[in-house]
Amino acid sequence: MEIVFATNNQHKLTEVRAILGKEYTVLSLHDIHCTVEIDETSETFEGNAWLKADYIHKNFGLPCFSDDSGLEVEMLNNAPGVYSARYAGEQGSHTKNMDKLLTALQFHSNRKARFRTVVCYLNKASEINYFNGVIHGVITREKKGSGGFGYDPVFLPDGYNITFAEMTPEAKNKISHRAMAVNELSRFLRL
Repeated sequence: MEIVFATNNQHKLTEVRAILGKEYTVLSLHDIHCTVEIDETSETFEGNAWLKADYIHKNFGLPCFSDDSGLEVEMLNNAPGVYSARYAGEQGSHTKNMDKLLTALQFHSNRKARFRTVVCYLNKASEINYFNGVIHGVITREKKGSGGFGYDPVFLPDGYNITFAEMTPEAKNKISHRAMAVNELSRFLRL
């Protein structure tokens, strides 16, 4: 089955293709020749995921899913949240985002956090379905590991003694927030 994942983020694409397996041919925005940067202007994960899926569905007429994900830190009133990718500014990098986060938490003992993903799926009949994934953990005091992307080097999932960045991609894909949401999507598609 062919399905469009409304992203050009190679890290996300690789993760999702691994999670969905060979049963699905997951196409990226590049694969369908979509060169438009779809703005994420909503204040919610659900809203941003819908904006991307809706654009692809309306303009390409293909079954599509998209996600919006972010890190929510309890001590920071769930920031950076939907602004996770641009926490250190529009031109910020993963490193700058992590540095800003570690600085914001440097004098705090409460380092509880969670990664959230919301996947929005639109089928050919324009039916909208949402799938959620959440993993709880804490923010470490320093970066550890070189794998993954985003905040992975500073996120220690509950029940583990290594960060997402220290895990193999296969291990991370078994427990991550994105894996939970995409697995829900996969179960739904098999119905």
